[in-house]
Amino acid sequence: MRAFPSSLHDDVALQLRSYIFDGQLRPGSFIDEVTLCELWSISRTPLREALKVLASEGLVTLKPRRGCYVAEISREDAAEIYPVLAMLEGRCAYEATRKLDDAAASRLQDCHDALEVAAAANEIRQFFEVNQEFHRIVQEQAGNRWLIQIINDLRKVLKLSRLNSLSRVGRLDSSLAEHRLILAAMLDRDAEGAEAAMRAHLLAGQHAIQKQMDEGAPRERS
Repeated sequence: MRAFPSSLHDDVALQLRSYIFDGQLRPGSFIDEVTLCELWSISRTPLREALKVLASEGLVTLKPRRGCYVAEISREDAAEIYPVLAMLEGRCAYEATRKLDDAAASRLQDCHDALEVAAAANEIRQFFEVNQEFHRIVQEQAGNRWLIQIINDLRKVLKLSRLNSLSRVGRLDSSLAEHRLILAAMLDRDAEGAEAAMRAHLLAGQHAIQKQMDEGAPRERS
C-alpha cells in the first residue's frame, strides 16, 4: 500500500503515470477511483486533481457521467503527433549542434558506440534504452527548456501506443543508420544537417509505427 498526503496530488499523478506506462492500467481501461483511493489510502480530492493533470497531458480522458479512462492512441493521433515531434526534436538537434562542446560530443559518440553494440547483438530493448539516452543528451545540450517540456509531454502520449517500432524487421538497422547521420552532422557542427537528419529519423519511426498499427501488431512494453 502507498499512502499520500491529500495535498500532494503531484505524487498521485506520478503513481498514476507509472501504472499506465507499466501496463497496470491499459489504454482504454476504466480508472476505478474507489479502488485506487482504498489502495493508496487517500481521499478522492488528490486523485481527481491528479486525473486533471494527466488529462491535460493527454494520458487520460474524462467522460461526463461515465468516469475517467486511460487514453488510446489511434493511427490518426500518431499521424498528427509524429510530424510535430520531428519538427521539435529537429530544432533541438539544430540548437544542440550550435552549442556542442567537446565533452558533449564525446558523450554522444560513446552513446552511439553503445547503439552499434546493441544493434550488432540484436538487443532491441538495450538499443531502445540507449536510443532514449542519445535523444536525452541532444535535448540537454540544446538547453531549451520549452522545447524539452513539449517533447517530453508528446513522448508521454506516444508511450500509450505501447508499440516499439524497433521490433519491425529491418527497423533496427535503419534506425542505427539514421543515428549515424545525426551524429556525423553534429560532430561536423552542421546544425542544419543535424536538424534534417533528426527530423527524417522521427518521421521514419512514425512510418514504422503506423505500419504496425495497420497490421494489428501485438503491443510491446517499451
